[in-house]
Amino acid sequence: MKIIYFHGFSSSGASGTVQTLRRLMPEDEVIAPDIPVEPLEALPFLRELCEKEQPDVIIGTSMGGMYAHQMRGIMSAKGVPVKIICVNPAINMSTMSKVLKTGEHKFLNGRKDGQKTFRITRDIIQHHNQIERQQFKDITDEDKKNVWGLFGIHDTTCNTYGGFSKHYPQCQRFDGEHQLNEKVLKKVVVPLVRQIEN
Repeated sequence: MKIIYFHGFSSSGASGTVQTLRRLMPEDEVIAPDIPVEPLEALPFLRELCEKEQPDVIIGTSMGGMYAHQMRGIMSAKGVPVKIICVNPAINMSTMSKVLKTGEHKFLNGRKDGQKTFRITRDIIQHHNQIERQQFKDITDEDKKNVWGLFGIHDTTCNTYGGFSKHYPQCQRFDGEHQLNEKVLKKVVVPLVRQIEN
């Protein structure tokens, strides 16, 4: 099975979550791109990647979850709609002032281009807001069957269960925080992947 993983804010495709997923699912291919910082660049970049790779499953965490559900309607190599799992999706990045702040930030993990820092500008925050206002547009009944939301009950960074579940009925809470760890991947995320692949 082919999985594409979308990382969260200030992270990269080299995150610990990606390494753990690859270890827990050695028979599957896990593709993990570095997401561009500029959202107007990130969204088409991710869509083009998914259309080219035709994954079976997309998993997105936090900011990556916000981007992931917008990949709805993309077809897998098997000719069926891609299945999408959004973990603690940050559907309101532009209003999360404690996360998305103007200024210089450090990447948490190594990036393929070698960049260590990135800058958030007012324009970038405005572009996040622009995308957020459109993100739930034109969701179909078919989309609702192919998108899942997972929400940590101890998430103090961005609890968006109420906003997300209004649009996607397949939402569940798990015993965890905002960031994923091996226990949650093993007990919650991987079993859901196995469940929806059948």
